[in-house]
Amino acid sequence: MTDLPLNSDATPAGSAAATGDAADGNGGVSEAVRAELVALRESIDNIDAAVVHMLAERFKATQRVGKLKAEHKLPPADPARERAQITRLRELAVSAHLDPVFAEKFLNFIIAEVIRHHEAIAGEPQAR
Repeated sequence: MTDLPLNSDATPAGSAAATGDAADGNGGVSEAVRAELVALRESIDNIDAAVVHMLAERFKATQRVGKLKAEHKLPPADPARERAQITRLRELAVSAHLDPVFAEKFLNFIIAEVIRHHEAIAGEPQAR
């Protein structure tokens, strides 16, 4: 936006404010902006729903892993696997232009919850 020449009121010429696209003249938001917000929010809502469903499927699989580990007296946590998953997710985040620190925090939260579930399945005390 800084490449645009300025109008006399210091509003960049061609900007939404200068062309009237953002406001309806009464200080409110134009119908075009409202419609775009609605469309973007609907997309976000759809993505959120997909994330919830994907997490549900992931936790169904990790519950099965927890049962298998309990049946075979395996420890609820697998630090080597967790490190590999974090490394893998950080790489995926970078390639997807997502902050890898955020991705790691998110996976660490999920891993902690999975371990808590595995401890509960195994009947171990939960020290976390």
